[in-house]
Amino acid sequence: MAYFLVYVVWGSTYFFIGVALQGLPPFLLGALRFSAAGLLLLAVCALRGERVLRAGLVRRSAVSGLVLLFVDMAVVMLAQRYVSSSLVAIVASSTAVWIMLLDVPAWRTTFRNPAAVAGILLGFVGVAMLYVEQLGASASAAHGERGVALLVCGCLSWAVGTLYTKYRSCAAEASGGFAGSAWQMLTASGAFWVCAIAGGDVQETDFASVPRRAWLALAYLVVCGSIMAYTAYVWLLRVRPATEVATHAYVNPVVAVAIGAGLGGETVTAVQLCGLVVILLSVALVRLRRGQLRLRRRG
Repeated sequence: MAYFLVYVVWGSTYFFIGVALQGLPPFLLGALRFSAAGLLLLAVCALRGERVLRAGLVRRSAVSGLVLLFVDMAVVMLAQRYVSSSLVAIVASSTAVWIMLLDVPAWRTTFRNPAAVAGILLGFVGVAMLYVEQLGASASAAHGERGVALLVCGCLSWAVGTLYTKYRSCAAEASGGFAGSAWQMLTASGAFWVCAIAGGDVQETDFASVPRRAWLALAYLVVCGSIMAYTAYVWLLRVRPATEVATHAYVNPVVAVAIGAGLGGETVTAVQLCGLVVILLSVALVRLRRGQLRLRRRG
């Protein structure tokens, strides 16, 4: 169920973010989304009896929230001013490769599994196949190299934030609670509020004229994208290898393309279908190999 939330539900947020942005500016959207999700999740954790005000938990979660949620999402929004959305998707999918390379404690396990390494690299090729036609058809944007540099920084930020969350933040939640995830969202929301106010998003937005579908999309992002899918991601980091969890970076674009075809009327080409097959094969390689290792250990 956790992988379903991270693979499918998180992949669907691409579509709903686009809908929400039709009525809300980017930084204001991030501020509203993570404020609502963080407060709701923190209230649920308090009702479940979790100790939500531990200093160590709040401090480590704040670091994760800034590096993992705020920096990555803010960088992606800024990069889209310079490069096409197809290039954003391709470069963003390299997060899985960065996590594999930066996860030093897992090097011995990861690089002893040729199938897992091949799966990670093959998945990047598959994502490129999903968007290569749009990439080739789009004109080169001005300052495109600046956009790519921003995207690489965002990918590194997400990778570092993921590993920090796995080895530091999750360690502060040994009880298995989700208060840390709530504080991550609230920290990110604070940074988004600063940017939204400083950039004029709050002052220039007429909330009464925001379309109803944008509010509904925001509600979906709060409940399904943040409270459900993001907490599933953090939980998976506790119990599974980071390289395996990072395969969401390959499956999410597949879901985004499928929803775009189903709800947005976009055309799916033969090259994209081939890319889909390659991505599914890459994920199978990463997870199947680890499953075989677990069976051998039990044996």
